[in-house]
Amino acid sequence: MPEACDAGGSGPAVSVPELEGRFIRRTDFIRLGVRSGRANAMTQSAMPQNATQNDAPLSLADLRSEIDRIDAAMHQLLMERSEIIDRLVQVKHTQGTEGGSAFRPAREADMMRRLVERHRGLLPLDTVESIWRVIIATFTYVQAPYSVHADLSGGEAPMRDSARFHFGFTVPFLPHMGARGVIDAVAGSRGDLGLLAAAPSPSAADPWWTALEAEGAPKIIARLPFVERDDHPAGLPVFVVSHPIADAAVREVRVYSLRVTGWSAAAGRAIPAFAEVVVAPDEALDGAALLVSLPPGHAVDEVTGALAEAGAGIRAVAEVGSHAATHKVVRPAARP
Repeated sequence: MPEACDAGGSGPAVSVPELEGRFIRRTDFIRLGVRSGRANAMTQSAMPQNATQNDAPLSLADLRSEIDRIDAAMHQLLMERSEIIDRLVQVKHTQGTEGGSAFRPAREADMMRRLVERHRGLLPLDTVESIWRVIIATFTYVQAPYSVHADLSGGEAPMRDSARFHFGFTVPFLPHMGARGVIDAVAGSRGDLGLLAAAPSPSAADPWWTALEAEGAPKIIARLPFVERDDHPAGLPVFVVSHPIADAAVREVRVYSLRVTGWSAAAGRAIPAFAEVVVAPDEALDGAALLVSLPPGHAVDEVTGALAEAGAGIRAVAEVGSHAATHKVVRPAARP
């Protein structure tokens, strides 16, 4: 159990997990009907000021007043969230756990899934997702400043759109013309993140993932976007790399670097359909370097076995990261 401490000089001792969940619990008071102290005031402010079951239709002025009230309440909650983050930083400092990346991909993926599942109404999902991504990324930056390094060699606009959609404008954006530069920058940083295209173009001959093989090297910790849909405004599939974060890693999809000899069309066809594979030429022995992503319930031995049966030799296998399974949204077909 995490050690508890007094983060703010007053009030009961709290632990880091308690603080990380505090924002969600405090905002649940509207749904749960809590009636005490500040929560009572916020609950009352969240209800229409002159609403009754038999109210006459509100005027435009009344509706605009309601919008202003809701805007003020949202801002108040963001400021309250920042106060909790400040206490969280103090708790980490007291416990000696500060430093490094504050990025928590498992938690963020779960938050985005729940956001999509509960969303309804006229506001587009794209807008809601982008707002939440900026909130999460910015508060992560406040906890532990970091930069985002991105490989633009495959096209600047899609990668820049992905970075801005998922990390906003507060987090520094540092472009590179090549994946190796991104990996080197992350390796030399304290807690920076790197963005690398998850499906490079066929002309991309650099198997950059081999630079993730060594113990202690940066690893893949997430795949963006967390929520996929056909018309996503920042839909470029992107791997996020960082220093290893074993305590916060999500292991739903495991990613491996495979080096094979005797690569052929038959070997390519032998790879099981469940595996997502990126292939780059390897200079050794007519070989290839493969980046293989395996969904839950499958093991890398299934892939290496299939390759061996097709006549390919396995030179090396190394796990180079993992990430959350992609949450896919299928929009209902338009009615005729």
